[in-house]
Amino acid sequence: MRNLLAVAFSACATLVAVGALAQPYPAKPVKLIVTYPPGGSSDLMARVFGQKLGEVWGQTVIIESKPGAAGSIGMDFAAKQAPDGYSFVVGNIGPAAVNPLLSKVPYDIQRDFVAISLISTGPNILIVHPDVPAKSLRELTDYAKSSSGKLNYGTSGPGSISHLAGAMYTNITGVKATEVPYKGGILGVQDLVAGHIQYIFSDSLPAMQFIKAGRARALCVTGAERSPIMPELPPCAESVPGLVAVNWWGVFMPAATPKAITEKFHADLVKTMQDAEVKKKFADLGVEAVYSTPEQFVAFMKSETAKYAKLIKEAGIKVE
Repeated sequence: MRNLLAVAFSACATLVAVGALAQPYPAKPVKLIVTYPPGGSSDLMARVFGQKLGEVWGQTVIIESKPGAAGSIGMDFAAKQAPDGYSFVVGNIGPAAVNPLLSKVPYDIQRDFVAISLISTGPNILIVHPDVPAKSLRELTDYAKSSSGKLNYGTSGPGSISHLAGAMYTNITGVKATEVPYKGGILGVQDLVAGHIQYIFSDSLPAMQFIKAGRARALCVTGAERSPIMPELPPCAESVPGLVAVNWWGVFMPAATPKAITEKFHADLVKTMQDAEVKKKFADLGVEAVYSTPEQFVAFMKSETAKYAKLIKEAGIKVE
C-alpha cells in the first residue's frame, strides 16, 4: 500500500509539473516562504527580493511567514509544497546547515529541495559594552582571561551564527565566559546596552543604531575579510586566526520541480540580485547581495556543514 501511495504521489507531482510547463512561467502569483518572524533580517530581505523578482516576472510574490524551531518549521512546510514552481523558500545557515547537526529535523536539505542560489552573506559584529576596557579583540581576550570567567556573553539562541561565533571564539582562545542565550539577537543587544552582558556577536542590523549612539563599541567582524558594508572594522580573524563565521541566505525550491522552471527561476534571480536598488537595500540591512550557480551553492553548503559539524563536536555544543 505504501508503495502504491508513493507511486500515486509521484504521478500527481509529475502531472502538476507538466501542467506548470504548459504555459509561460510564472503565470500566476508565487509564494515566498520565510522561516523567521516578520521584521527580522530574513523577512526584510525576502520582501526586498520578492518585490523586485515580482517586477521581473510581472506577477505578485506573496510572502508567507512560517517561523519556529529556529527556521526548521518553515523549511519543512516548504519541502511539502507542490513542485510546480509556485513556491520557494529563503533559508539561511540555521535550518539549511546547522539545525540538522544539532537535532532531528523533519526534512533532508539534499533530498527534499533543489538548491537555486545564494542571495546574501553577512558577517556578525563583535560588540562590547562601553564599560568593557577593550578596543580590540586582542584586548578583549586579555581582559576576559584576567576576569576569571566572570564575563557574560549573549547569543541569538542554539544554532544561530551568533551562537556559533561565540562558541568558536571560546573554543579557539580558551576564554572562559558564560553564555546567555536569547530568543532573538535584538534582545541580546538590548541587554548588552543595559549592562547585563559584556559582549555579543550580533547581526549588524540591530547593533548599528547602538554603535552609532556610542552605547556599544564595535571591535571586529566575523568575515574572512573586511566587509564592504563596514570597511572600518577589521576581521576578527586578524587577532584570532580561524574565527570566521558568516551568516548566509539562499533560495530553495521543492524537490522534483522541473528543470526548465528552476533554470528560468535562476536566470531571473540573477537579474534581481544584480539590481542596484536591491544591492543598496540589502546593504542597508547589513548584508551583501550575491548570487551563485546551484552547483556552487550546494558545494558551499557542504563545506559549511562540515565546518560546523567539527566545531559542534570540539566545543561540545548541544541543544538543551
